[in-house]
Amino acid sequence: MDQFNPTGGPPRIFDAEALALHRQRAARLPGERFLVREAVEGVKDRLAPVNRSFGAALALDGYASATLQAAPTAWQVVTFDNNEQLTVDGSFDLAVSLLSLHSLNDLPGALVQIRRALKPDGLFLAAVFGGATLTELRDSFAAGEAATIGGVSPRVAPMADVRDLGSLLQRAGFAMPVADLERTTVRYRDFFTLVADLRAMGETNALAGRLGRLRRDTLAAALAHYQEHYADSDGRLRATFDIIYLTGWAPHESQPKPLRPGSAKMRLADALGVKEQKL
Repeated sequence: MDQFNPTGGPPRIFDAEALALHRQRAARLPGERFLVREAVEGVKDRLAPVNRSFGAALALDGYASATLQAAPTAWQVVTFDNNEQLTVDGSFDLAVSLLSLHSLNDLPGALVQIRRALKPDGLFLAAVFGGATLTELRDSFAAGEAATIGGVSPRVAPMADVRDLGSLLQRAGFAMPVADLERTTVRYRDFFTLVADLRAMGETNALAGRLGRLRRDTLAAALAHYQEHYADSDGRLRATFDIIYLTGWAPHESQPKPLRPGSAKMRLADALGVKEQKL
């Protein structure tokens, strides 16, 4: 359940202090971060066709400045504080975030702040977890708790849909917004290897409404459900990770503008060389 925010802001979904502790622990762990590497490659692929050089670049987490050095000439690392404020001016040509924005309580407000941090015609690129990410884990925890305590508590963070994220880019004032999704299905030898990967990325439960440790019988029931419904024939457990890539530009007068409705000089059917049929 979302937590009421006494300040009158958006519902408090994530516990900022717990999230910071998880990410500090992740920085010390030697675990695998292959999904971060995948996100880096995805951002690089979307940055490659952009035929321009970038001067000042804003890294919204430590991953971007450490892995994309060749793109701009100068990185500045500035993260959102515990109040989800971004204290920068509008002097950046590029802003990049890798797998961090999905854990903000006020993502629409964060996107507005990022757009304001960019110069006109500045580029924003981000990779966020969304879609069906960890759907197997969410379902198994829900089944385990329903079987043992008769209810369901927050265990896996809510995930935004790719279409909703595209709409948020538009609402935040970005021009030419694009949101697209790439899915990775990982096969784990056991449940605890999955948990180790989540810890290494700082993605364990930081929900404000979390109830604490799982009871042993609840965990056993959740593991049994996972094994029964999401295991392959060799016993390995499947885990879905959807990375949604966001691209948007700070508005500028030089950018292409959509035509006014009704201003077309040719019917679409004629352009496609097909016969128009009434529905």
